[in-house]
Amino acid sequence: MINIGICDDEASMRRLLRAPLEQKLQLLGADYRIFEYDCGETLLTRPETEWLDILFLDIEMKQLSGMETAKNLRKRDSHTLLIFVTAYPDFVFQGYEVHAFHYILKPYENQKIMKVLEQAIKELGQNREHYFTLEQKSGTTKIPAKKILAFSSDRRKIIISLEDGNKLEFYGKLDAVETDLPDYFIRCHNRHLVNLNYVTALEKDGCTLRSQSFPVSRAYRQSVEIAFARLLLQ
Repeated sequence: MINIGICDDEASMRRLLRAPLEQKLQLLGADYRIFEYDCGETLLTRPETEWLDILFLDIEMKQLSGMETAKNLRKRDSHTLLIFVTAYPDFVFQGYEVHAFHYILKPYENQKIMKVLEQAIKELGQNREHYFTLEQKSGTTKIPAKKILAFSSDRRKIIISLEDGNKLEFYGKLDAVETDLPDYFIRCHNRHLVNLNYVTALEKDGCTLRSQSFPVSRAYRQSVEIAFARLLLQ
């Protein structure tokens, strides 16, 4: 799923930008969501801002400027790809302050929009951090996969063990979780998926991740040993 934001205080400009974006995304067969914002203040208060992959951000807005909005995003350690949109080329050179990925000039040219979007999607594929999305009644949480030690199944519940020692729970099936994880997660038991990057000891019937121990069943022992050995050789 690619999450894209469009922030522009003119609704007509948002529509003109959204149309070619959707056209290109559909041609690529991509799963996507597009969020629209009418000002920087709104953008910075919305919860989904935390996981926007790409943001098309107008530089000249009536209240908080696009540049100030971008600076606020970067203070949050946001890794969103920023693409500035502006009618004034001179503003483009300020983009290096906030590590802007690209820019698009107004009036829009659909081919330019599509080309920049394709470049951004390619960049995401190369540098994108893996996240596990946890849906709960309280809302949606995106957890960096690299901060997860293991997933464990307990009847209908899945328990997430985090690197900081905390645990999270949700209802689900381990098989479904496994399909959405990077390849450094491996099944070591019918009830456990572990992050190989945290394995500090591997024994005949168990493995240790930090201070936690997880069983390794006979059915998965060989695949775990091979995966662990491959990781050590990298």
